[in-house]
Amino acid sequence: MNPFTYTRCATVDEAIRARGASPDASFIGGGTNLLDLMKMGVERPSHLVDITRLPLQTIAEHAGGVRIGALVSNTDAANHALIRTRYPVLSEAILAGASQQLRNMATMGGNLLQRTRCYYFYDPSYRECNKRDPGSGCAAKQGYNRIHAILGASEECIAVHPSDMCVALSALDATVQVTGPNGERSIPMTEFHRLPGNKPQIDTNLHPGELITSIDLPGIPYAGRSHYLKVRDRNSYAFALVSVAAVLDLDANGTIREARIALGGVAHKPWRATKAETFLRGKGPEKSAIRAAAEAELAAAKPYEHNGFKVELARRSIVRAVMTAASLT
Repeated sequence: MNPFTYTRCATVDEAIRARGASPDASFIGGGTNLLDLMKMGVERPSHLVDITRLPLQTIAEHAGGVRIGALVSNTDAANHALIRTRYPVLSEAILAGASQQLRNMATMGGNLLQRTRCYYFYDPSYRECNKRDPGSGCAAKQGYNRIHAILGASEECIAVHPSDMCVALSALDATVQVTGPNGERSIPMTEFHRLPGNKPQIDTNLHPGELITSIDLPGIPYAGRSHYLKVRDRNSYAFALVSVAAVLDLDANGTIREARIALGGVAHKPWRATKAETFLRGKGPEKSAIRAAAEAELAAAKPYEHNGFKVELARRSIVRAVMTAASLT
């Protein structure tokens, strides 16, 4: 780990100024991902700006929905009554991620900024990693790529986004509130993360020096009919091979008026399954219709040598998640 200096800030403005004073500075909250990256030599900030004392630790009703402060812990968010009752898919997703100890430390804002768990990215002994060293190549393409992307990848990077929480936030059409040197702005969750393209080293659409202050969940009357399904190698502390967040609005006859579906473990960002959503609108939640919707979404999938199983796994996971959500009362 490289030497670094440290500042603890008490206000958002103070944190923005401290971050802007050093081009290699990083904000640190729970540190559950950043410290790992620093220990491995992947991230090398020269200065850490501690934001844990900022007043960003509340969950409250806001504009017909709910606002979650960026420094709310994952545990507190998952267990909060407003989240459990109005947005159960988010509570389920958070509880499916990491261990209890990590959830106690990890923050909601920090969870948004998790970096990929690609083996080659995390191990600097592999020199070919365009995310770590742009222009060096992608070792995963010809290496062991079992956990890697089947959707939205590029020639430069086939890594996947690791967060469970972000998949649920994408399905819920959340909005990320940020502030920075140029003021405040709002970023729709579906636009917050990026596909790799030719700049895989850039994970999000945050501008330099911007700080996440909150996550806004819109008022969705039917969000209680939702489910998060995570398929992984083991139940404890494992990242998703494939995950699905499904939110359904059914009419009195059981027909799908609206479906919101997002996938995890398949792309460089939480993948909003818009083709499947469109296909399901106006149909009943029968297995055959959901399977057809999943096939429409995954028609563009491009598996690699070791992860072809993910295509069928994603199809079956969409069917199971949507049918589970539809069966809820």
